[in-house]
This record gives sequence, structure tokens and C-alpha cells, in this order.
Amino acid sequence: MKKTLASLLGVAALCLTAQAGAKVPAAEAAKLGAELTPVGAEKAGNADKTIPEWTPRPRTGALKGEWPNDPDVDAQKPLFTITKANMAQYSAKLTEGHKKLLSSYDSYKLNVYPSVRKIDWPKEIQDATKANATTCELVNTEILNNCKLGFPFPIPKSGAEPIWNHKLKWRGESVTRYNNQMIVQPNGQFQLTKIVEDVTFGYASLKNPTELKPGQGEFLKYLSKTVAPPRLAGTFILVHEKMGTGAEGRAAWLYSPGLKRIRRAPTVCCDNPYEGTDGHQFYDQVDMFNGALERYNWKLVGKKEMYIPYNSNKIAGKGTKYKDLAKPKHLNQDLPRYELHRVWVVEADIKPGTSHTFKKRRFYVDEDGWTIAAVDDYDNRDQLYQFQEGHIINASNLLAATTVPEVIYHFTSGRYFITAAWNEDKPIDATASFNADYFSAASVQKMTTK
Repeated sequence: MKKTLASLLGVAALCLTAQAGAKVPAAEAAKLGAELTPVGAEKAGNADKTIPEWTPRPRTGALKGEWPNDPDVDAQKPLFTITKANMAQYSAKLTEGHKKLLSSYDSYKLNVYPSVRKIDWPKEIQDATKANATTCELVNTEILNNCKLGFPFPIPKSGAEPIWNHKLKWRGESVTRYNNQMIVQPNGQFQLTKIVEDVTFGYASLKNPTELKPGQGEFLKYLSKTVAPPRLAGTFILVHEKMGTGAEGRAAWLYSPGLKRIRRAPTVCCDNPYEGTDGHQFYDQVDMFNGALERYNWKLVGKKEMYIPYNSNKIAGKGTKYKDLAKPKHLNQDLPRYELHRVWVVEADIKPGTSHTFKKRRFYVDEDGWTIAAVDDYDNRDQLYQFQEGHIINASNLLAATTVPEVIYHFTSGRYFITAAWNEDKPIDATASFNADYFSAASVQKMTTK
């Protein structure tokens, strides 16, 4: 009997796993564009009207030189402020990271503004998302099948699906962006690293989208060049991002000025420190999360109302200097804007037999933008070890959403790390165009000799 029961439980587990990555029926997909937005968010606001109905903003602005802005939003004043003194009143809608910061520092606060839901996407992305709903499948955490152009899982059924939505979202055809980074000491002093990144998107390309299916899984190419400080200048990281793991997954190369050659770099992965960050950012923390999901079991906890950084035009704008951002112990909290939004909560627990600095991660994914807004990171003692915070902007010139800047708080050292800041350089250039061989090791080697 015990053997029979165990066998039945095993079959049930397999069935649940299979269902977790299943496409949805046509009747459920029909909700997209009706009670759901075209990409899967609830179109209506909440019952007490603290979250409004989705009212998308039309495309505005040029594809180059456009700082995030919305005159109506930017003119608003905070509704209230959450501090250590009153945080218990709002505790149910706060991440564990925000609670930790509020309880640790009297100077930390969250200025909460009216919630605004204007994020929209190109019609091609909307149409492809609806098609994906009934065709796209998650074979396992690393392999997708029959997915093209749009969000693969607008009506998610398993924990890995919102993460793939984040990874595959539309961000333009090809872009160049400045990624300025700061390691901020407890006294507020910081070291600035300047990086220029070029990216071309194969999957989310309106012109020539790559369909994802077994054996055909490359969805973006990435090249970064460090330009400052002098000790790091001239470092290149090249990545071909693919579905799968091992030889089938990510391919990466690193050029070090000291070695004067480009070499394969399998360590551009997981919880290895990103080059030049002095251990303050792991490779899989870039863009809040990227890379393989294989080390974790993923659970879709459900949807919840949370206070998250949103419509962060001020903190991402050219009027804010880096010395304005970096303050002792935490970010200058006069700058961020927080709003109440519905998020998908996803938990990732380390698989037995695998390893990672983070035993558990809890992700908060915005329903409108499929953008990871925050991550609670726990160590192997089940203690909150780090907290990641992404300040969401509505890039209406692209009809997309992204995070500028991103912050990683290190609770054991008292330091924090700011990344993806562009304030003193230029915003994303979505007019960028690259030759077919630009993202190759040979091309990078030639760049270093110029």
C-alpha cells in the first residue's frame, strides 16, 4: 500500500508539473483585451479605488535622447509617507526589504503617491501575446516552445512564467545605454563605474522575431564596455543569451585589458560577482534577474497589492546628480516615488543538491509591465541578506517599461550598490543598429586594438 500511495503521489506531482507550464484554453485567452489588458493585467482598479483602472498613455517622444517624463504625474504631491513610526499600519503591503530598511534607519521613508497605470506596449506585442497564450508552453524552467514576439505567459500558472515574461519583454529592436554604477559606503561616499551597453533583441523584435522552440533559443545579444575608472577601463563582456543550460545555454566571453585577449567565460553566470562590482552584484542580479532558472524550484504565490517604486521620472531624470542619489546608509529617499500596485509574488527556493548564495528569493513582478520591481534575497540561515529595488519608468517613447536605477542593499556590510543609472550621461538610444557580426568574439577583439 505504501508503495502504491507513493506511486500515486509521484504521478500527481508529475501532472502538476506538466500543468504548470501548459498553454491556456482559448476561452481563458479571450479575457485578454477584455477584463484583462492585452498583456494580462487586471484592467479594472481595486475595490477601494486606491489602484485605478488601466488607462494607457499613447506613444510620445523620440527614440533617442528622451528622458522619462509625464507632466501630469510629475506635478503630483505625495499622499502620505511611510516611516518607522507608522510602518505597522502598512506592513501587509510592504516587501520584507522595505520593512528591514524602515526598522533599521530613522531616516528611511517611502513617499507614496497616487497610483498611475499608463504602461502600454506596441500592438504587435499585444497581438503576439494573445497568440502566445494558447500556443506557448514551458517545457521545463529553461525551455520554451511555440513562443513568438509577445509575452509568453500573460495568464501565468507557474512561478517560472512571470520571470520569463520579465526576461523576454519588448524593450526596442536594439539599444545603447549608459549603465553607471556606485558602491556606496555607510558614510555616503561612493566609487563610480561607467559602463556602455549595446543590446539587440532577437525574440522581442518587431522586424524579425526569433521564435523560441527546442533547438532554437537565442533571444538577445549583449556587449558591455567599461570606460571608467582607469583600473577597469577596457573590460568587455559579451553574452549570447539562450534558452537552456550548459553548452546549450548562455554563451559568454570576457576581455580583460591585462590579458589582452578575449576568452570564453562560463563564470558569467549565477552568483559569480559581475566584473568590476567588487562583489556587490551577482551576474544573475543584472536587470533584477537574468540567466538560468535551473537552481531553484519556482512557486507562484499569487497576486498581491504592494507599495513599489513606480513612475520614477525624478530619480531617473537628468536633473538628479549622482551625489544627490548616494546618501549614508541608503538611497536619498526624497527622490523615489512609490505607488500601490498589484504584483505577482513568486518564490524561488534552492533545489536540493545545488548551491547559490541565496537559499530563497521572493520576487515582486508588476502586473502591467511584467517588470521585477523588488526582490527579497535570503541566505542559507534563512536571514534576509540582500534587498533589490528596481525603480520602474514608463518609457512611452518605446511603449515599454524598465527600471532606472536599480539598487541592491547589503544588510551585513551596511553598503549598497546603485546600478543602471544614466542621469549624468544620456538616456537609452533606441535608434542603435548593429552589423550581424558586431556581437562576436572576433569583433570585440578588433575593438580592443583600435
